Amino acid sequence: MKNLFSKKNKGPKKPLTVEQKITRRNFISFGTFFVASGVAYGGWKWLYNSPEEAAGITAGARKPLRRALNKTELAFRTFFSNNHLVKTYPKEMAAKNVRHNSDVGSEGKIDIAAWKLQVKKQSGEVLNISLDDIKALPKTDIIYDFKCVEGWDQISHWGGVKFSDFITHFKLDDQTRLEYVGMETPDKEYYVGIDMPSAMHPQTMLAYEMNEKPLQPKHGAPLRLIIPVKYGIKNLKRLGSISFSDKRPRDYWAEQGYDYYSGL
Repeated sequence: MKNLFSKKNKGPKKPLTVEQKITRRNFISFGTFFVASGVAYGGWKWLYNSPEEAAGITAGARKPLRRALNKTELAFRTFFSNNHLVKTYPKEMAAKNVRHNSDVGSEGKIDIAAWKLQVKKQSGEVLNISLDDIKALPKTDIIYDFKCVEGWDQISHWGGVKFSDFITHFKLDDQTRLEYVGMETPDKEYYVGIDMPSAMHPQTMLAYEMNEKPLQPKHGAPLRLIIPVKYGIKNLKRLGSISFSDKRPRDYWAEQGYDYYSGL
């Protein structure tokens, strides 16, 4: 009797040709690409159409992006350690022609002989410190890879006083219990806010030399901030005043949509 439930043997499955395999792979690849592109476009459109943050210490960014930047800052600050040092290099590797980008806050001439650094304590007391006062402190040098948010970097050589030594010498240790340091140019056109742990990092310095010569005006004469654990936008040139606070000080680029922390 014929078995009604038996299946006809169709024989072995014919293997795909090379052309068929390539076609299938291309189909999968292009399909994945278009799906991913659609998701990316949808995400970009959502971010583009989301409301902007309210202008304040930070501004210019969409609210979801600023929330992400703030959470990133918290993560960085959780794991930040003064034991983490940026790589340094031998003197001969330092650039002879040091690049500079912006002159905001350091335009025009400055009377270096009459210049004073104003240090504003939270109590309201103000110290006026001369360049000679700063040069009298132990000098340190650093040769490291200065990094810009625009994507370029350059090994450069700076000399000056460690910020931590400056703090100790002028008896400002009580100010370091606060969360932030604010720094501004004499004309107040450029300003940065620095979290205290980064300011007190052992490689942070107030620099008055570049390549063992006094700073040029375009590089921040007579005194500038060098903070290797931050991008260049935080390395304020032509320093005029320092203040301390538990609230974020104003920051030039953070007001234009950039990351407030700007850490490496």
